[in-house]
Amino acid sequence: MTATALQTSADSAVLAAPVVAPMSLDELVEQHGLVTGETLVRARLVQAETGERFAAILTRLGLVSEAALASAAAQATGLPLAAAVDFTGLPVAVDRVSERFLREFKAAVLRVDDGVCNVAVVDPFDPYPVSAIALALGLRVRVSIGRSSDIESAIDRAYGPATAAAAAVDDAADEADLERLKDLASDAPAIRAINRLITGAVEQRSSDIHLEATEDGIVVRFRIDGEMRTVETLPAAMRAPLVSRIKVMAGLNIAERRLPQDGRLRLAVRGHDIDLRVATSPTINGESAVLRLLDRSNLTLDFAALGFDPAVLVKLRDTLALPNGIVLSTGPTGSGKTTTLYAALSELNAPSRKILTIEDPIEYRLAGINQMQVNPTIGLDFATALRSFLRQDPDVIMVGEIRDIETAQVAVQAALTGHMILSTLHTNTAASAVTRLLDMGVEPFLIASTLSAVLAQRLVRRLCPVCREAYDPPVPVGDVTTLYRAVGCGECDHTGYRGRIALVEFLVIDPVIAKLVLARAEARDIAAASAATSMYADGIAKARAGLTTIEEVLRVTRENGE
Repeated sequence: MTATALQTSADSAVLAAPVVAPMSLDELVEQHGLVTGETLVRARLVQAETGERFAAILTRLGLVSEAALASAAAQATGLPLAAAVDFTGLPVAVDRVSERFLREFKAAVLRVDDGVCNVAVVDPFDPYPVSAIALALGLRVRVSIGRSSDIESAIDRAYGPATAAAAAVDDAADEADLERLKDLASDAPAIRAINRLITGAVEQRSSDIHLEATEDGIVVRFRIDGEMRTVETLPAAMRAPLVSRIKVMAGLNIAERRLPQDGRLRLAVRGHDIDLRVATSPTINGESAVLRLLDRSNLTLDFAALGFDPAVLVKLRDTLALPNGIVLSTGPTGSGKTTTLYAALSELNAPSRKILTIEDPIEYRLAGINQMQVNPTIGLDFATALRSFLRQDPDVIMVGEIRDIETAQVAVQAALTGHMILSTLHTNTAASAVTRLLDMGVEPFLIASTLSAVLAQRLVRRLCPVCREAYDPPVPVGDVTTLYRAVGCGECDHTGYRGRIALVEFLVIDPVIAKLVLARAEARDIAAASAATSMYADGIAKARAGLTTIEEVLRVTRENGE
């Protein structure tokens, strides 16, 4: 039998063949307006250089979404779209159909029903793969349209992950695979996976997405209300595509896999603008990445909403109303210091004031305020920026962090010359901020004359108001007889908590404290002489009010030594 006869015989075995005018996939894309003419030319050039199938190029480079391509093909041919459930069956005919053939032609053998083989293809205008499968199996074939990623996943389940893709993923030392990494970053599965993770993190109110490389995969974890939760584990073949995709989105060097990198990007998710801070780092199992989500639409810059007690608020606002001085926010990483400073800037922000900030990085953009990002590579650090600010006649200056004696001295000088300075320090208590400045080398008399107040804070999980439950503690906590505990419901994703609230301690540098500063007193002596309510006492008050649990209060204040 001739090749033509074989082809004719195979074609006769294809069921539900479309009745359409002859068309190619690129004609379909052009006629349906899925890409512009210029983009189509680009895709054809890539095809000429690589010899790849046109459908693979369109989706791999992100020129056309898989869903749009499949929908247009189904509309043009009258063939059905293969649903996700169609790809979940057991592997079929792995011993009679070549894996290489299926991958090349983007086709998947889904199942056999009553002597009919169901096959999904990306390009229905190429009759060869369907005819070849019909000949190889000796069965009639029913054709449907599938998305490229679904077909690839079905092939992976039948034959195992593609060895070529695995080699490109695991070969982290060879710089020659840069182009392949770019391709991996542009693959639809990687794009969809990252978009799905970011969308899921936003919907679950996560503050961070952690992609952690392990020996046999990549673990995805979200930080929700301060706690890490494992979301899923992806196969090892996804490590390089996911991290490469993140690098492309954040404008990082995709070829550099030996050094940590950081960047940022902005996305619209569910109608909200989300800023993401990205940090990648090499590990023994490959690169890991952390994405910090900053949802500007949900940014709360209200002290009361953050959990500040009314009595503390009065003192804080009185301090911020001073014409000059230094106000410090202290606490460990992730304790909400920067959000507190933004809330203070929001209260001070008025047309009558000029406000400048120097930050690392700029977490939120505030209208009406001049914000600057540090750039150590060109010598723009906190101290340099602060000196330049003094020549711009500002009323208020926010310095992201006082890290060294140089920045501290310039901040003191700025306060002495009539400016209000807001900044942060990494200390555990309000009183230890004073001793930290002394340890840096700032003279006691300068601290006593410029430091107005120190706010120390921690974040605890806020009880869900819908399902929290009152109970009488078996052991009395001071004079508290009724406390509340977490239960869990649909509103809080069955965790019992929703959001976080601040425990604060506000130390005002009054004459009594100033004398102790001049005497270089220890932090514990300053704390003992202070009239400030401790974070523990503030936590007990919030636990009594049903805002949090006693366990949460003890968790953060024990770290503080209280």
